Amino acid sequence: MSYGRAPRRRFTLLAAPAAAAALALTLTACGGDGNKAGGGGNTNFVTGSGGISTVDKGDRKPAPKLDGETLEGKQLDVADYKGKVVVLNMWGSWCGPCRLEAQYFTRVAKETKDKGVQFVGINTRDPKKGPAISFEKDYGVPYPSLYDPTGKLMLRFPKGTLRPQAIPSTVVLDRDGKIAARSLTALDSDKLHKMIDPLIAEK
Repeated sequence: MSYGRAPRRRFTLLAAPAAAAALALTLTACGGDGNKAGGGGNTNFVTGSGGISTVDKGDRKPAPKLDGETLEGKQLDVADYKGKVVVLNMWGSWCGPCRLEAQYFTRVAKETKDKGVQFVGINTRDPKKGPAISFEKDYGVPYPSLYDPTGKLMLRFPKGTLRPQAIPSTVVLDRDGKIAARSLTALDSDKLHKMIDPLIAEK
């Protein structure tokens, strides 16, 4: 008999309830495979070699209702940004790749603000706001983040759409509030622009 395995199994079982909602998303924290398209069935989206999935304008589906309290304690509803290109970034203060991409998100958010682009963070799996607020201050994040510690907002994305499935994930909505692009990996400035610029150019 091996006595070394039982404690490990018990730890996993004890940890499971606390992370149940997040695990239901099949979140691969800080290590998603950006080349896999999710959703199953006839999704009408294509994943490019850079791991960025896109949907043709005529095939896009509306984003779910994404609302709640921000890290600063204010109410925010993403639907209020309809008419703008909206960049949704799912992140956690505990996530190494989120730290790597934060500087790029801050830079591109400032570069595109006057072009009708609104960035919104969705902070998830941070049990307390403090570390997340410190993260935003450290990187000079200029946009709000919804506080979503259990991942409930991420679960609202319907099957067959470009759903966020990892931390970090980025989903971009077009000006009609429809899901247009997604990445399941950390992004730099060039990849962010690759997702955003075609939507800025849409008429």
